[in-house]
Amino acid sequence: MGILIIVALSLVSVVIILFVAAYNGLVKLNIRTDESWSDITVQLKRRADLIPNLINTVKGYATHEKELLVQLTEARTAVLNNSGSDVKAAATAENQLSGALKSVFAVAENYPDLKANQNFMQLQDELVDTEDKIQAARRFYNGSVRDFNTKRNIFPSNIIAGMLGFKQDKQFFEVEDRKSIEEPVNVQF
Repeated sequence: MGILIIVALSLVSVVIILFVAAYNGLVKLNIRTDESWSDITVQLKRRADLIPNLINTVKGYATHEKELLVQLTEARTAVLNNSGSDVKAAATAENQLSGALKSVFAVAENYPDLKANQNFMQLQDELVDTEDKIQAARRFYNGSVRDFNTKRNIFPSNIIAGMLGFKQDKQFFEVEDRKSIEEPVNVQF
């Protein structure tokens, strides 16, 4: 009888330890995913803050490119107006802004004075650096999402996740219009 009690207590202890470990793992991965999303929003904000300076610099040289500058301004506004809670909406707005920035840099190729302008070159370097940071933040975020979703869906964590409110997978940050990243920017005058 004593051995049966010891075995039962050991079994209950193992179950409790597994439960606590699974819960703590889910909480840790959930926090890491939220943190990595915050890293993306910081970089997107940095890029959005640089864009007015870029627009003013380009405006002086490319006065007849007004439509492109308006498109860039609208894309920036869409990024800033996104609350950041909807990954899909944020990705859409961010992808539109990336496309507009590519167009601005493509236009710069046709303005030798603009390409030589110190302010433009500095802004371009800052934006390239920011784009690199955004890409790194996206990869980190998607890695965190992968880890969280994997943990949430494997046994026995999936049972614990369902019981404790971790009922939904996190969304990956993805490019929506794959065609736009496969084709070069087309600038026409």
